[in-house]
Amino acid sequence: MAEDKIIYYLFLIFSGAAILATITLYARQTMIVAYILLGILLSPSALNLVPDIGLIQHIADIGIIFLLFLLGLNLHPQKLYKLFSHTLFITLVSSSLFAVVGTCFSLLAGFTLNDALLIGATMMFSSTIIGLKLLPTTVLHHQYTGELIISILLLQDIIAIVILLLIRVKGITDISHSHLLLPLLALPGLVLFAHVIQKYLLSHLLMKFDTIQEYVFLLAIGWCLGIAELAKWLGLSAEIGAFIAGVVIAASPISTFIAEKLKPLRDFFLILFFFALGATTRLDMIADVLIPALLLALIMLALKPVIFRLLMGRAGEKPKLASEVGIRLGQISEFSLLIAVLAVAQGLMSERALSLIQASTLITFMVSPYLIVFRYPTPISVNPDLRRD
Repeated sequence: MAEDKIIYYLFLIFSGAAILATITLYARQTMIVAYILLGILLSPSALNLVPDIGLIQHIADIGIIFLLFLLGLNLHPQKLYKLFSHTLFITLVSSSLFAVVGTCFSLLAGFTLNDALLIGATMMFSSTIIGLKLLPTTVLHHQYTGELIISILLLQDIIAIVILLLIRVKGITDISHSHLLLPLLALPGLVLFAHVIQKYLLSHLLMKFDTIQEYVFLLAIGWCLGIAELAKWLGLSAEIGAFIAGVVIAASPISTFIAEKLKPLRDFFLILFFFALGATTRLDMIADVLIPALLLALIMLALKPVIFRLLMGRAGEKPKLASEVGIRLGQISEFSLLIAVLAVAQGLMSERALSLIQASTLITFMVSPYLIVFRYPTPISVNPDLRRD
């Protein structure tokens, strides 16, 4: 029966993830690595214990929807405007440089121009999850270092969302003027519609029943998934809709509460997302791109901290602060994986290019935490003097 299969799959995924996560934490790794490795281990190309990956992928997509909804909730315009104006130059220049380096490397590695451009685009971003998970809470919320990192990551995430939108438009096989025009009209229309509903209905409901936590939780999920589904109907993506749903209520006093309450739900589905990502990885293809993936990962691990340090120094930041921010943002992003998966699904990228991105991202996920943990305060530092919750 289908329900028995789902329960069995969830048992394998979450029990296995708990075991591997324990090992990775002892190894001072992030738990994302555990989820991806578990997916590879249980995939059809390895033990084949979870052969129906499509079922897990459909469930896992909800995690990306909630991730973008929570990112939108953090985009409070007044709070972030000053920081965005300060970090916009740093983010745009650094992202452009990483894209150029990634594209040139891919061309030298024998990829087609189309693959190379998309590989370059995925190199633009740093991991939001690693960047924030390895920041102590006091640094994340109360110190300038945390504010800088958050503003750069959020600007990168906005760029990633724009790229996701462009990929969806380019992936339409029957291109016509209406196909190209509809998303351009639908996006501002959806933003306006969501803003009106939030201002004249949602905000009043949240204010009236804000003491009933269960209702706020339910309303937030309904709002997120409702705008996500409307976005799909308009020819956009559910992820874009969820991001807009979060942005329009970011200024609400209750947005912080909603974000905190939805994090466990987001994490549940993100575990499935990263597992599915590992499970769809073809080991034979990974072996084919292992050397270029290793080289690309090492280039990014070395280049990103240097570029961020130089640009932040040019912006007037102290060398010590610039170096720390550069190290903390020195990996490839989970958004890179999302962009690559969507590009393959839309027929815009080869499976070999996807394997290169998956392998190089995983390598940076494994190396970058070590560089951070042994030099800067984190919740999982080996040195007691550097361990900060």
